[in-house]
Amino acid sequence: MVDTGVRVRKAKFPTGSSLALGLAIGLISLIVGVDLFLNPNISSKLLLPFTLGGAGVALLGSFAVPTLRRLKAGQVIREDGPQAHLKKQGTPTMGGIFIIPVGILLALVWSGFDGKVLACSLLTLSFAFIGWLDDWKILRRHSNKGLSPRAKLLLQAFFAACFCGWLVLTQDWQAIATINLPLHLMIPLGVLFFPLALFVFLGSSNATNLTDGLDGLAGGTGAIALFGMALLLFPQNKELAIFCMCLSGSYLGFLWHNRYPARVFMGDTGSLALGGALASTAILGNLLWAFLIVGAIFIWESISVIAQVSYYKATKDETGMGKRLFKMAPFHHHLELSGWHELHVVRFFYLTGGFLVGVALLISKIP
Repeated sequence: MVDTGVRVRKAKFPTGSSLALGLAIGLISLIVGVDLFLNPNISSKLLLPFTLGGAGVALLGSFAVPTLRRLKAGQVIREDGPQAHLKKQGTPTMGGIFIIPVGILLALVWSGFDGKVLACSLLTLSFAFIGWLDDWKILRRHSNKGLSPRAKLLLQAFFAACFCGWLVLTQDWQAIATINLPLHLMIPLGVLFFPLALFVFLGSSNATNLTDGLDGLAGGTGAIALFGMALLLFPQNKELAIFCMCLSGSYLGFLWHNRYPARVFMGDTGSLALGGALASTAILGNLLWAFLIVGAIFIWESISVIAQVSYYKATKDETGMGKRLFKMAPFHHHLELSGWHELHVVRFFYLTGGFLVGVALLISKIP
């Protein structure tokens, strides 16, 4: 055999640990960059609660994950999902029970139990409760059928309505109902704001729930989105920024246990709470336009499911079979079935999430 002298370099393959570490370094670098060029002193106010949230969840998870395993709180994997996921059967779920309390307790204490933070915390806990009910029913029935979609939506709508009621009674809701846009543009919605707020709550929580389909995906993208919202909220809404940063750290700390190959899943307990936290801070902070950009990943995941179902129904033939736009929805499963490794999909989503935060920050500084 003739040695041509040409050596083929193997492509670097990411690991779950390297992705989690890279994300942490990237977020810390981002806040330092914002401190230097856009918003001085922001890192001194937000970096410590972010770090404590991450360390707290990573530490608490070391005790919670074995406990969930002993309680046999194992995830039930859908048989019609990607076949590669069947090996994850039995991995403990409901990890949101140790993500949310750490982030919320830290945020409440750090903000001096601020009223807005308390309201967002209660909303986040209520959505976590809905998710916990869903997870508990799935575990009890040993199937992937938990709460009915109708029951889940009704509970989400009820708690969202309670939040809006609190907003009317205690806040200048008419100011919040005037949507502020870049370039000093404003859209006064009046009472029409409340149907929009309800839609944002339901859409956000279900979108983050759909995104929770790969190891480290929802946790990492959620940490990025919350981190971005914190940077956008500061300094006009310091307390809400602290709330977002504490939860961002908590979801990042969860990756210590949820990175590929995951030892625990967040379940609906964590994913529904994530959407509720993002929606409540976007509404109270009058940053719906920014949330549209920062949360574009979650929006696209939802759109991919809606488009898949709609196209399938529209193309049904006489046998009742329709065509598919994607190999599988949500979109991250389409990428998997197109030959992407799970880690490559997660890395792509992390990079996209970071890019979206950067875009939102730059737009926010347009005079």
